[in-house]
Amino acid sequence: MPKQNFYLLLLLLVASQSITSQHKTIKEANTIVETIPFILTDHNNMSVAAVINEVDTVSLMFHLAANSIALIEQSTAKMNSIKWTDEHDVKSWGGASKARYSESNLLEIGTLQWEGLAIWEDINSGPTTDGKFGPNLFEDQIIEIDFDRSLITTHTTLPYKANNYEKNKIEYDGNSMFIAGESIIDGIRYSNKFLIHSGYGGTILYDDKFAKDSQIGQKLEIIDESELKDSYGNVLKTKKAILPVFKIGSIQLRDIPVGFFEGAIGRQSMSVLGGDLLKRFNLIIDAKRENIYLKENKSFNIGLGKNNE
Repeated sequence: MPKQNFYLLLLLLVASQSITSQHKTIKEANTIVETIPFILTDHNNMSVAAVINEVDTVSLMFHLAANSIALIEQSTAKMNSIKWTDEHDVKSWGGASKARYSESNLLEIGTLQWEGLAIWEDINSGPTTDGKFGPNLFEDQIIEIDFDRSLITTHTTLPYKANNYEKNKIEYDGNSMFIAGESIIDGIRYSNKFLIHSGYGGTILYDDKFAKDSQIGQKLEIIDESELKDSYGNVLKTKKAILPVFKIGSIQLRDIPVGFFEGAIGRQSMSVLGGDLLKRFNLIIDAKRENIYLKENKSFNIGLGKNNE
């Protein structure tokens, strides 16, 4: 092949790839519903700016395990737009409590608006936030969370980039989303399902039954003990240890801190995958909430043990 023909063919190939890439970018941009910036707090929570009833400006934690909107007492005491309708019994990690309830409210996040929303009152939320909201606000939309760029983007169709992510099945217990994971200790694999819980700032919190059956407290070195408060102020004591290997699908993390409760078996009924682990991925949740797509991001190894450095 003459040299000039070779260069012409190469030029046409590069131009074709560029046009295809531009077409994909334009098409994907046309599927975006909203792009919402967030601040990743020091406690690994996603904080989003919002307005309640066109009056009160608040910071809300985007909580992947939440199915309602809640504001904390400390913040509602300073707000003028909330009209409390009733009080209900509620259950949380630490036990039963009572919470006030407001029947119909307007929420604005970016250009998005939701009318007629119920708001609950909590005692606690992620530190520095006034409350929380969940993925139910984005019904029938794909949710992309990009921790590298601190953006939540909602789409009408699955973005092309999902082809470069690892696809994992979402399991359900009630309305809560779970993902399968393996804890590996001395070559032994312990399988469990984990609640996808961006409201919890740690990496992994084991349920009582799993901790007891696997004897993880005896097999791992305990490095710390602390107290954890749930949304309604109930105090739970936790122990922290270092897990040698944790796997989600083919993705492997080493030397990660994990926690479990001490006390009555059954009090903590589900294992939790929290913000300190989630922030290590960019992720996409499909519109039907059947699959979650994960890709390691720039923070994947930051702050973990020596084997991840």
